[in-house]
Amino acid sequence: MVTRELIERQRASIFPCVKPLYDEPLVLVEAEGVRARGADGREYLDLFAGILTTSIGHCHPRVVEAVQDQVARLGHTSNLYVTEPYVAAAERLTGLAPAGLDQVMFTNSGTEAIETAVMLAQMHTRRSEIIGLRLGYSGRSTLATSLTGQAQWKPLPAMAPIRHAIAPYPYRHADGHNVDRYIDELVEVIETTTTGRPAALLAETIQGVGGYIVPPPGYHTRAAEVIRAYGGVFICDEVQAGLGRTGDRWFGIEHWEVEPDIMVVAKGVANGFPVGGTLAREEIAAAWTGLTFSTYGGTPVSMVAARATMDVMVEENTPACSAARGRQMREGLEALQRDYPWIGDVRGMGLMIALELVEDPVTKEPSAQLGKALLEAARQEGVLIGLGGMGGHVIRIGPSMLITPQEVAEGLGRLGRACARVEAVRQAA
Repeated sequence: MVTRELIERQRASIFPCVKPLYDEPLVLVEAEGVRARGADGREYLDLFAGILTTSIGHCHPRVVEAVQDQVARLGHTSNLYVTEPYVAAAERLTGLAPAGLDQVMFTNSGTEAIETAVMLAQMHTRRSEIIGLRLGYSGRSTLATSLTGQAQWKPLPAMAPIRHAIAPYPYRHADGHNVDRYIDELVEVIETTTTGRPAALLAETIQGVGGYIVPPPGYHTRAAEVIRAYGGVFICDEVQAGLGRTGDRWFGIEHWEVEPDIMVVAKGVANGFPVGGTLAREEIAAAWTGLTFSTYGGTPVSMVAARATMDVMVEENTPACSAARGRQMREGLEALQRDYPWIGDVRGMGLMIALELVEDPVTKEPSAQLGKALLEAARQEGVLIGLGGMGGHVIRIGPSMLITPQEVAEGLGRLGRACARVEAVRQAA
């Protein structure tokens, strides 16, 4: 009764466009590590981590302690003032970042980090046109939705000079591992749909909302070369892929040995506290000569959360953790793929893994129905996963990077039972 009442209150007081994930919304009341508990009294194994945001687990004690201590001493300042947490978080983040990204501007979210990056690129190059990628997702502001390459996330027409090139999609494109075809198309977009003087190319290292699409080796290297050849800069979006998530490296772009001109982070950088960051080379950061500030960007409580999160990441070596647990998860999911042909593709890097669900493995027809069915079946088995892809046909998995081998095995078992539930319904239909 309490749960139903809360859901009705939610529906009455929240914009209807903000839709909970399930048909019957899940009400969560507390969480710790990779365990979340609902108002229904059930415990769930969280393999989605608040969209890859509780990167070291719910309510990590180091983060909780840092936040409790800070909020009792200095709860808020704008970034018009200097505080030790503000500077320490910046030093820790730039210390982990790819070479040359020595300065950062903190904001509240990935959307704001993207906005900052694009504005900075335009000021640095004194140009306005931006190249985005189809299937990309950049956030929910006017500019960010204009940059997004999916109609379902674009409530208004583009309000900025933005063009979209084809993003690599090896599973769906014929000859999808051929980098030349994508680079040729990028050049054509620049030369036929812009003035030929773009300010920047913005690219997620692995497309998140698009369905954890990993580009073929060499794509980012050559794409960065192309945009620089036309006088623009390369903006790397690490909102989902950063801070060890992809395994073995701190940032996804480092797998391809590309040094971005500007990089954005958010989500997992503060384990759930609202922090976005735009990192840039010193000479590019200097291009922002007008006045600016962020009321909440760099506020002490969020900054100590970010610093504590990154300290734990370094001590626990999250790139190595993601690599090891990612291999374990990938092997288990590939075993499920062999049992269930409607799992058309298993892909990703580290602990950023997706299952693309199809009606037929030969035609590869996307199946939103299967995506929804597996999402709901997983909930019934007590495991939380996410959806992605243009049609909601891609299952997204991205748990805490500190998930244990035993918890991964448990999650695979529950997902296996969820797949069996879906298959039983298919067979009965």
